[in-house]
Amino acid sequence: MISGDSIVALSSGRLPAGVAVIRISGPKSRFVIEMIAGTMVKNRVAAYRKFKAPDGSVLDRGVVVFFAGPNSFTGEDIAEFHVHGGRAVVARMLETIAGFDGVRHAEPGEFTRRAFLNGKVDLIETEALADLVNAETEAQRRFAVQNAEGVQSELYLSWRRRLIHARAMIEAEIDFAEEDDVPGSVAETVWADVRAMIGEIERHVGGFRAAEIIRDGFEVVILGAPNAGKSSLFNALARREAAIVTEEPGTTRDLLEVVLNLEGMRVRVTDTAGLRATPGRIEAIGIERARSKAGTADLLLVLEDMVDPVPIGAIPADIPALKIGTKVDLLQDRSSAPAARYDAAISTKDGTGLAKLLAEIGHRAAAQIGQAGDILPSRLRHVELLNETKRFLRAAVTEDERGQELRAEELRLAADRLGRIVGAVDVEDMLDVIFAQFCIGK
Repeated sequence: MISGDSIVALSSGRLPAGVAVIRISGPKSRFVIEMIAGTMVKNRVAAYRKFKAPDGSVLDRGVVVFFAGPNSFTGEDIAEFHVHGGRAVVARMLETIAGFDGVRHAEPGEFTRRAFLNGKVDLIETEALADLVNAETEAQRRFAVQNAEGVQSELYLSWRRRLIHARAMIEAEIDFAEEDDVPGSVAETVWADVRAMIGEIERHVGGFRAAEIIRDGFEVVILGAPNAGKSSLFNALARREAAIVTEEPGTTRDLLEVVLNLEGMRVRVTDTAGLRATPGRIEAIGIERARSKAGTADLLLVLEDMVDPVPIGAIPADIPALKIGTKVDLLQDRSSAPAARYDAAISTKDGTGLAKLLAEIGHRAAAQIGQAGDILPSRLRHVELLNETKRFLRAAVTEDERGQELRAEELRLAADRLGRIVGAVDVEDMLDVIFAQFCIGK
C-alpha cells in the first residue's frame, strides 16, 4: 500500500550533532533529490553533493542516498540527506523539503507504520524496533534484536498454522467422513495436538515476568531501621549523593530510585524510609510506602547495623531477601562479626563487601531472566491475547458434548487471537496506540 503523499523528518539523534540524517519516504523522494541535490543519484549508492534550495541558495554540503521501493525500510522510495548536525542547518533543510507540494512532516512512528502497512514488518517486529531504539542495556538490546529478527513472530505463526490445519482436519471429517482420502479418527490426533499446544502456550506465558525484568528492570528494595545505612548504601550503589544522609532518624521519607546497569542488565534500586514502631505522622506515610514497595520487589536488601542492631518486624515472606550487616568498619574486631547472621557484611566508608553485593544482585537478576535464547512474550498485549487463545483452546478440548462444528469454531477464534498478535488479521484499533510509542523520524 504505497501512500499518495511523502513524509519527511529528522531520523537521527538530538541536535546539535556531528551528522544529522533527514529521511523522506514516498513518491516525491526522487523529485526532492533532483531539486535539492541537482541530479538524481544511483540506487543504494552514497553521493556527495551540494544541497540547494529552489531559489539557488546553498543549504549545506553532504551525502545523499536513495533506496528504491519496494526494497526499502518502508516499502516506498526513500531518500536520506546526511548533513551537518547544527540546529539551523537541519531546520532549513526540513523547511525546504516540506515546502514542496505533496511533502509533509511525519507523525510519530509514521515511517514504521508505513513499513507495517506495506508488509515489511509485522506488529511484533514493529514493537521490537521500538524496544531497540529505547534499549539501554545489553540484555534489552539482545532481546529486541531477537524479536526484530522474527523469532517471536514465527512461534506465534507456527501455532496459528497448526490451529488452521487442525480446524481444516476437523471440518474435513465433518463434511467428508465417507471419503477415502480423509483419514479416520483424525479428531483424536487433532485434539491431542491442541492439548499439547495449550501446555506450550502456558509455558511461554510463564516467561513474561522475565521479559518484564529485561525491559523494565530487576526491582531491588532496600529496607532497614532508621540509621541502618540504607541511604549510604543507596548512594554507594548510585555512585553519587542521590539521598540525604544524616544521623537524624527518619531523614528519608519518600521512595528514591536509581537505575543501575549490572552485567548488561537493568536493575532498579529503591531507597525507603526507616522502619520503626513509633514514627511521626509524615514518617508513617513513608514507612507505609516502603512496606508496599517491598511487596512488589524482586529482591529485598534487609540492612541491619552490626554495631547497634534494631529489629524491623516482619517482611514479605514470599520475596527473596538478603540480610546485610552494615558499618562493619566500626567493629573493633572484624573477625568477631556474627557472619552467620548475615548474607553479606559491608561498609560504605571503606567499600568492604560492596563489589560482592553488586555481584550477587547481578547474579540474581540474571537467574530471573533465564537463558538469553528463550523466546518470551514481550508485551502485556501478547499475554492477554495468548490467554484468550488458551481459553478458546480449553473450550475446544473439554466441551466435547458441543459437537465438532462448535469445537472447530473455538479453534478459529483461537487462531484469530494469535493472528492479532502479529497483525495477520484486522488490528486497526491497535495501530494508533502502538505507533504512538515511536519517536518522530522512525
